[in-house]
Amino acid sequence: MDVWTLGLNHRSAPLDLRERFVFASERLGDTLHGLRRTFESHKEVAILSTCNRTEIYCAGDQVQLPQTLSWLAEAGRTQLDTLKKHTYWLQADASARHTFRVASGLDSMVLGEPQILGQLKEAVRIAGDAGSLGSTLNQLFQRSFSVAKEVRSSTEIGAHSISMAAAAVRLAGRIFENLKDTHVLFVGAGEMIELCAAHFAAKSPASLTIANRSVDKAQGLAGQYGGSGIALADLPTRLHEFDIVISCTASTLPLIGLGAVKSALQVRRRRPMFMVDLAVPRDIEPEVKALTDVYLYTVDDLAEVVTNGQTQRQAAVSDAELIIDSGVQKFMAWLDHRSHVPMIQQLNMKAESWRQAELVRARRQLEKGQDIDSILESVTLGLMKKMLNGPLRELGQADAPGREQAKAAVEHFFLKP
Repeated sequence: MDVWTLGLNHRSAPLDLRERFVFASERLGDTLHGLRRTFESHKEVAILSTCNRTEIYCAGDQVQLPQTLSWLAEAGRTQLDTLKKHTYWLQADASARHTFRVASGLDSMVLGEPQILGQLKEAVRIAGDAGSLGSTLNQLFQRSFSVAKEVRSSTEIGAHSISMAAAAVRLAGRIFENLKDTHVLFVGAGEMIELCAAHFAAKSPASLTIANRSVDKAQGLAGQYGGSGIALADLPTRLHEFDIVISCTASTLPLIGLGAVKSALQVRRRRPMFMVDLAVPRDIEPEVKALTDVYLYTVDDLAEVVTNGQTQRQAAVSDAELIIDSGVQKFMAWLDHRSHVPMIQQLNMKAESWRQAELVRARRQLEKGQDIDSILESVTLGLMKKMLNGPLRELGQADAPGREQAKAAVEHFFLKP
């Protein structure tokens, strides 16, 4: 059994390419079924899709990276040659090491961030529910979770970590002299918005508002910080009220367009707007960035901020890599052992057939009234002959090199103390 990984992330591909390959979690089950149908034989597959990466994990009797790449290119409606330039291909121990590094936060934009582990666990859950997760990938992911836990508890990899939410607050502080005087709008009500809301609420802004398709959910989250909730449909008429806009939804189309922002700026009379688009695909039209008095940042633009403090964590990386190396070695040993399972099963079946044959013969002898001692003698002698027939035949009939191999095998399996 082989394992392989194909992916693109914030290091290998620009944002405008990555956003073509975002797979919505609610449709991921059907996507996994479609991917499996492209392979020549039954395969195990899982897909991890976040704002910073899309990765396909596979296991099967034969590595099929070209087929995996072709499927991904078609899914993202992208030329094969274009996609190939921005993807990484990994297999065997390199694939396992990458999986463990991803789970441990070593491959994230924010070194050591814990959010990716939850995203990976969710991807595994979806693959399991879809029936596309077999014993090999399940073992790979479960071991990655254990390694990530050990890295988190045994090293300082998470120390001094600056989250995307904290980076957004820092950038806002560069635009506005006092965040207490600002009015903040969050678009969406998912995990990332929850983190951002908590960070900005700590700065005690003048107001905090959350816009979401479900107004009840928006009001529930905003209420935790003394804020209010509004419907997404109200954005065009209320956008001008906010100095800071943080957006992160699962929408496949932009929610805040160029025209809406232009109108808001006219009402604001050139007062600046700070906007952060953490969504992939983007929630805010990219053209907004060219407007005067608008400071628009995407997930990729935050890279410089979140990498501050990386130096302090580099010492922990070496310790984490040692834990990962050990995990990779153990997984590859398990995978190698799995390759011998069919032979072990055949050997057990052969031995069982011998045992059953001798039991049948013994029962017949009992029916004929033979004494128990002669039956036991016959059964044990029959098993011994069946067990030694193959080795003795090889020792007697093989050519000279074959006899030497047979001799070594016999000594190892039967004569070794």
